[in-house]
Amino acid sequence: MPLPQSPAVIAFDADDTLWHNESFFKLTEARFAELLAPYCEKNRVADRLVAAERRNVHHYGYGIKGFILSMIETAIEVTDGKVPATVIGEILTAGQDMLGHPVEPLDGVREALAAIRGIAPLILITKGDLFDQERKIAASGLQKHFTAVDVVSEKSPEVYARIFARYTDDMSKVVMIGNSVRSDILPVLELGATAIHVPYPLLWALEAADFPVGHPKAIQLKSLTDLPALFGRA
Repeated sequence: MPLPQSPAVIAFDADDTLWHNESFFKLTEARFAELLAPYCEKNRVADRLVAAERRNVHHYGYGIKGFILSMIETAIEVTDGKVPATVIGEILTAGQDMLGHPVEPLDGVREALAAIRGIAPLILITKGDLFDQERKIAASGLQKHFTAVDVVSEKSPEVYARIFARYTDDMSKVVMIGNSVRSDILPVLELGATAIHVPYPLLWALEAADFPVGHPKAIQLKSLTDLPALFGRA
């Protein structure tokens, strides 16, 4: 599948595309299940937490703070309101640990970004809590590669179209790269842009979607280390 010959803009997702993110959520989920083990089976805790997140995402948005609130809500539910204050305190501590966790860029990300700089403006489009996303972007050391950063509440075709319109009115000249088929691939394909899927080993349940195999503008790579070769910059 050929890329646009002269892309107008190359956009990247952030979490689990440029740096590790979901792995920290999974570790906290395991810690949460241990805290509630005296009250509920671990598998049931996980299911109830996902259900709470699904209900709450439209109220709290994406990110760690909404995750903390969903854990507290789940703890109240599975204990019939009897959850000890000490457990609530542990949940808050776990969330605070996540908010202060070091940012770890994925292998080869720095080299890949450096290799394709100059082809087109590189921009970053990420959803989540503004404060936390700005912290991670700064801590990653990758901001210098991007001409613009957009933190959005949702990744819809309308949101993407508004961002891409700053660079071109021809969506066929847009390239988007990310790990989530639901958020980074399908909405962009709907606009007529090219979407490059780079899977991450872990995926949040609310981001689950099937890759559109056979779509003429959908590309799948094993790693971002393969990206420079795709642009002829190997």
